[in-house]
Amino acid sequence: MTKEELAKEIIERLKVEYPDAGCTLDYDQAWKLLVSVRLAAQCTDARVNVVVETLYDKYPTVDALADADVADIEEIVRPCGLGKSKARDISACMKTLKEKYDGKIPRDFKAVLALPGVGRKSANLIMGDVFGEPAIVTDTHCIRLTNRMGLVDGIKDPKKVEMALWEIIPPKEGSDFCHRLVFHGREICTARTKPHCERCCLEDICSKNGV
Repeated sequence: MTKEELAKEIIERLKVEYPDAGCTLDYDQAWKLLVSVRLAAQCTDARVNVVVETLYDKYPTVDALADADVADIEEIVRPCGLGKSKARDISACMKTLKEKYDGKIPRDFKAVLALPGVGRKSANLIMGDVFGEPAIVTDTHCIRLTNRMGLVDGIKDPKKVEMALWEIIPPKEGSDFCHRLVFHGREICTARTKPHCERCCLEDICSKNGV
């Protein structure tokens, strides 16, 4: 089975297993996803979803957050960890959106990537979830699982994993595929315990690399 064939089979099985899988960060406006994904670095999505409620109650718009004192932002987001750097990035990012893009997120990948505190993972998440564009989000679940499954071969660098997956994942499937990997990585192909291969829908086709 080629990597392309393996990828197609994995995608179809995960669709059956997790038909409604989507982003686990709560947001009702695009800029809020940008804030949440920055806060999610080394923090659980569940905690981020709680913390941002307070943040948005106090600063409900891009302009309000852009004008906020960085120390006030830091005080609110501290429970997510790395409060100082995250607050600084969020403030700078919102200022850029306010001053350069009329409070909206640019639709161009390179422009999103150039925003303060935004890396390739975050930019891809925005492109896929907000704009419905082809995207591959190489978070820790994606990197771990695609190596175990044999879709990539011992690659741990996020950008290199992304580039390798672009070669075998149909563009229209990339974003949803990565969301399903998150669910599968949390429930079955876990990081901190031995993977539950005995109840995995991919057990017969998984190469189990890196296990």
